[in-house]
Order: sequence, then structure tokens, then C-alpha cells
Amino acid sequence: MKSDVKLLGAWPSPYVLRVRIALNMKSVDYEFHEERFPDKSPLLLKSNPIHKKIPVLIHKDKPLSESLIIVQYVDDVWSSASPILPSDPYDRAMARFWADYIDQTLYPTMKSIRGAADQEGKNRLIEEVREGLALLEDVFKSSSKGKGFYGGDQIGLLDIALGCFLGWLRVVETVNGVKLLNQTNTPELLKWADRFCAHAAVKDVMPETGRLVEFSKTLPK
Repeated sequence: MKSDVKLLGAWPSPYVLRVRIALNMKSVDYEFHEERFPDKSPLLLKSNPIHKKIPVLIHKDKPLSESLIIVQYVDDVWSSASPILPSDPYDRAMARFWADYIDQTLYPTMKSIRGAADQEGKNRLIEEVREGLALLEDVFKSSSKGKGFYGGDQIGLLDIALGCFLGWLRVVETVNGVKLLNQTNTPELLKWADRFCAHAAVKDVMPETGRLVEFSKTLPK
């Protein structure tokens, strides 16, 4: 029997990983349609004609794009399973705020390390990423309330928003010989990262660091 849920994506994409984790958390059966770089399938172009990007979730023949929007949609539709977004309006708003910070500031800075013109510029960007992670360490301490995840006992929106980038963060660490998550500056996030990657909804879909390193060599700077 074919599923009425399809996900258009590619294994290296952290944004696609977000959706896969959310679907796994909700125990949703879905068909994964792998897009091949740099080609774009007719189904992708038809389903996301505005941005022509992955991920795209197709549910009952209705397409939806943008990873955080899809994650929130999954949470709303399959509401009987463990919630992804906080129930408190303020906590929900703050989770969205920090997810936006990750997408608009932290990850773009991390990506730009690879294309830095010189070592001085690279070191400056690495330090900016460390400062951003230190901010998210403080957010974790306040939002987790002493429990294992940003969402408390269970993975929440902010866990997914940040956790999907752990594979690429490890690529940056490996290629540049640095530790962005470490016991000195981000001890809680270091432990959180291990818990997140070992979670049942994550462990089978998190890309291996070595495979990502090899893939990164094919990307333009």
C-alpha cells in the first residue's frame, strides 16, 4: 500500500533531516524520494515552483515547503503523538525565535568558514560560531529545565532546528581541526548532542560524518 505522505529530499541536506526526524517522532510512514544533485526532478519543480528547493512534503497530494513550516505542520496534523512545539505560547514563540537565529545567523556563519579568503578570516568565523553555540548553551540550560532536551524530556522544535546541523558541524570540526562543541565552553550541548544523535527518531537518519566530508569536497566554495 502506497503512503499518502511523500518527502522529496536528499541525504546530505540538514533541512531534509529536520523533516525526517519530525516524521519519525510521530511514527508517520512516508515515501522518501531522493533528489540527485544538481538535477531537479519534475516532481520537485511541480511541487515547489517558487523556490525549487528541498525539502518538500506532499501530504494527500498537497505540497508544502520550508523545513520549519513542514515540521510545525507535522506537529499539527499528527497531534496525538508527542508534541514537537511547546504548548505554552511564550515558550513556543521563543523556540521559533532561536530556530530562526540558527537558520539566519549560526548556520550561514558556519557555512562561510569553508569559503574564507584566509586563515585569519576563517579563525574569526570559527570564533563567531563558538559564540553562537555559547548562546544556545545558555538557552538549553533555561529551556530544558534540567532535563535531556531543549523540549524537556522529549525532542522539541529547537532540538530539531539545531540538531539537524550536527553532522555538518562535525565536518567543520574535522576539516579545520577544531572543536566547536567542547567541555570547556559548551559542556551541556556536548552531552545534548550525544543524546540527540542516539535518539530513536534520529540515529538511523543522521548522516555519517565521513560521508558528509567526502560530499563537501564536491561543493563549490
